[in-house]
Parts: sequence; C-alpha cells; structure tokens
Amino acid sequence: MKKIITAACLVAGSAFSVASHAEGCSQWWGTAGGYTDTKYPILMVHGITGFDSIGGLIGYFHTVPMNLCRSGADVKVAAVSPFNDSEQRGQRLANDINSNKYGSSAKFNIIAHSQGSPTARAAITYDANMNASGKGRIASLTSVDGVNKGSKTADMIRGIIPMNSGIEGGAAALANAFGTLISWLSGNSSQQNAIAALDTLTTPGTNALNSRHPYGVASGYCTNDRAETVSVRGNSIKIYSWAGKSVFTNVLDALDPFLVTTSLAFKGETSDGLVSVCSQKLGKYIGAYDANHIDAINHVLGVTSLWHNPVTPYRTQANRLKNAGL
Repeated sequence: MKKIITAACLVAGSAFSVASHAEGCSQWWGTAGGYTDTKYPILMVHGITGFDSIGGLIGYFHTVPMNLCRSGADVKVAAVSPFNDSEQRGQRLANDINSNKYGSSAKFNIIAHSQGSPTARAAITYDANMNASGKGRIASLTSVDGVNKGSKTADMIRGIIPMNSGIEGGAAALANAFGTLISWLSGNSSQQNAIAALDTLTTPGTNALNSRHPYGVASGYCTNDRAETVSVRGNSIKIYSWAGKSVFTNVLDALDPFLVTTSLAFKGETSDGLVSVCSQKLGKYIGAYDANHIDAINHVLGVTSLWHNPVTPYRTQANRLKNAGL
C-alpha cells in the first residue's frame, strides 16, 4: 500500500527528475523583441511534490525556461509547498508575488503545471484582494495538464486510505518528511500537509475550491464554454490551457509504467495518467498533445514522446501572450 502511494506521489511531481537551467533565467542578450519576448515576465508554478530548483542544478521544468529565455522571455520559477492544499499554496504564491520575491514587475504571466493550476486560481483571488484598486499583478494564467475538475487518481487513493487510520498517518508522515526534504534542498521553507494535498486534488476537493476560485472553469465536466478573459475586481486576466492525452509515450522513460498503473483509475477515459483531458480544460482550451503528466514538464530528462516536443507549446504560448500585449 505504501509503495503504491509513494509511487503515485513521485509520478505526480517528477520530484527526482534531474534538469538544468533551474530557477528560471533572463532574456538572452540580443533577443529583445524575439519570438517569446512577452511584456511581463513568465512565472512558472510547479505541481505537487515540486520545487523551483535543488542546488541550482535540479529544475522542475527541465529545459523549458532556457528555451523561453533564448528568444526573449524573462522567466521566474515559483516555490510553494510541495505538499499542501491549493488554497494555502495560492495564498503563499500571491504573498510572494506582492512582496516582490519574483521581481518588481507590474504583472506576471503564470504558467502552471498540475496542482499549480488550482494554486494559481486561488492566487488570483488573493492577489485581487491585495490590490483592491484594480492593479492586480497576475496578467494571465496558462494551465498545463492542470487539475481543474479533480483527479480520479486522487479519488482512487483517497478511497484506498481509511481516514484517520494508521495507514493514513504513516503515509502522511512519509510524504511530509519527503516534502520537508525537498523544501530544505531547494532552500525554501514551507509547511507540509500531505493529506490536505491529496484531499484538495480529489473531485470533491477541487469542486469546493472551484466554488471559491471559478476563473475559467467550465459549467460541465467536459464542456469548454468559458471566455478567454475574466475580470476579477476590475483586473482583466486571460486564461488558457492545454492537455496531455497519452500515458505510455516512451519505452525508455522509467516513470511511464507508473503512469500506466495510475491511469487505471480512469477506466478507459482519455488522460495523461493522472488527470483526465476533460479535467485539464480551463479558459481558452488550446488542445491536447501526445504527452503524459511528466512529459508535460519535459521530464524525465527530455525522454518524451517521439511525436511531440513538449517545449514547443510553451514557446508557442509565450508568443501568443506577446501578441496579446502581455
């Protein structure tokens, strides 16, 4: 039981994936006006078990920041709690933005993976409340394989673990210790609550969060009826999303077999191994790619589908934001 839970946690965040170009990067010399030169910096937000960087060598988004900076972008990578509910993570993200942890830019374009998406939606509310004059600092949110209608994998795990049991306590202790280690190695301090993290990603937990932070969330489970732009206390925010629709994408990827296991919770429904395509839709839906949940952040070490380069959607989206004046 503990092995299954631990494997699911590792898959969800690709926490052991080694990468380069961590903690974001600055616009490369001579690339002003380039393909990805957005008006506002891009702030990338990690999912569960995630981090910004470990020792400046291990990066959650692998080479994605570098591939944005090489043609004009300025990229920051956020650090919130590896294990906690999306509400707490969102408040931390909004606080960090408004305390200039990621720079003093007037606004930021958030690109968020997995739990990063509901985290960012919660941050939109807190950001707007901090800036009642309408000068909110979040210009856009792009959801990448986001948990926007809950995860049936989380539902399955929640159903397996008896509440308030010894199994729950033991699994939580292991996960919280792991999250504390990640935070320490990445030079960040954050509170860990693995059970709250699991609960917030279930379908009921996500629905509860959506009732408070509904930005871009469609009216039905698999509908796509929300506008590209929302207004939050007078602050105009553009919302986009793309999805992963594959599970086993590369025989050389050591994590793909774990995703095959977790995908069983979907009973044939198209998913990325952890989140259904329907749940990943938010705001202006760009489409679904031949990628699984880990491919979406260009891991493990860029071992992804032969038919899809996961860096390309990030670059295309940065160009879309640039053309939108963001």
